[in-house]
Amino acid sequence: MKKFYLSLLASALLSIVVLGWLIDAFSQSTHNSEDEFALQSKLLMGFSKQIAAQAEQQRADYTALLAEQFSLGLSYRATQSLALPPSLLEQINAKGGLTLQDQEGFYLLYSNESLAPFHLKLRLDKPHEQDQQNDMLLTLLFYAGLCVFMGFIIAPLAKRLGVVNEAAKKFANGDLHARIRVSHFTYIKDVELTFNRMASQIEKLLDENKLMATSLSHDIRTPIACLRFGLDAALDSPNEKKREHYLHRMEADLDQMESMLKSYLTFATLEQKANQLTYSVTESRSYLNTIVQQLEPKLMQRQLDLQVICDNSQIHADLHWLARAITNLLSNACDFAKHKIILTAYSKEQTLIITVEDDGSGIAEKNWHKVFSPFFQEQTHRNRADKSYGLGLAIVAKVVDWHHGEITVNRSTKLAGACFTLKIHNAQQL
Repeated sequence: MKKFYLSLLASALLSIVVLGWLIDAFSQSTHNSEDEFALQSKLLMGFSKQIAAQAEQQRADYTALLAEQFSLGLSYRATQSLALPPSLLEQINAKGGLTLQDQEGFYLLYSNESLAPFHLKLRLDKPHEQDQQNDMLLTLLFYAGLCVFMGFIIAPLAKRLGVVNEAAKKFANGDLHARIRVSHFTYIKDVELTFNRMASQIEKLLDENKLMATSLSHDIRTPIACLRFGLDAALDSPNEKKREHYLHRMEADLDQMESMLKSYLTFATLEQKANQLTYSVTESRSYLNTIVQQLEPKLMQRQLDLQVICDNSQIHADLHWLARAITNLLSNACDFAKHKIILTAYSKEQTLIITVEDDGSGIAEKNWHKVFSPFFQEQTHRNRADKSYGLGLAIVAKVVDWHHGEITVNRSTKLAGACFTLKIHNAQQL
């Protein structure tokens, strides 16, 4: 919108200057009093010659006679009666005389050596209404020109607002793929980009809700079936020990259902945390070492070697959620690594880059674009880790998205397993 404001202001100033100059030039060319009264000036000079040829005592009467015969406001007066500065008095003797204006209109003064110390005064007829009409016409032309200039500026804005309106209507009618094709020649590029981001976010949330509902209804069938089977078996069994065994199995199934529902509800409410990020700064080496220490029991249980490679640069992010994302990546690596995991962190061009590599079997290339989707699990990896519902990497993707970064996966060149690369903009280094 700043571009629009600047363009509107610049066009308004330019139009006022250009139109003012054009109208002023037109007014001067059509409103030159000297050119307009050239005929009266020649007529007055001719009268002056005739009057100068008369005797001094008869000049006043002869002037009155000419005024009566030609119906003109012509008079013969003494020059000393004029209350004019010397510069203007000198112009009376110039060729064409001096044109002045008073409340009654324009009048012409002329004198020469033959008439001195007297001069002739000729009242000039110029309709005042014609001046008003010309002024009104010029005023209307000015505002019309200004409207035309403003129209050239506002028309593209109205057009782009129409495009935004049409896209919003399509989106409201259920076309979730409706987007605005952003133009380089637009004043509201930020608005259009914001609309596209909003539409993408809403589409993603709706897709996640549908996926979660489908996955939950599918995954919860197994523990419910186990509960039903255990309950029927416990009711039908006459043996007290078997009945107690079935009850323990039912309790385990209930724990699984509770854990599943808790994970699903946590993920469902995760988007609410996006606007609650708290950024702070810390050193990457101590930060990553603290995260690794929390995973030491799992590393020791699986007898894994975790190597940390860090340049000790500063991290500027929401440290809680970034730690959650790194922990999920490391925990995922622990589930599938055979012997070794490498955690690397370094900064490059104001970007924090964190990689997690393992020597496991890796992820099939055809699934690289799917692993960050909620509830996705490779068939070969299902049930490998306890209480895994395919949400760990989806949470990582959300955290990275909150930080306006990106997360990718490929095959590790060092360990031949999976390699996850996390990139976030490290604003503290600007």
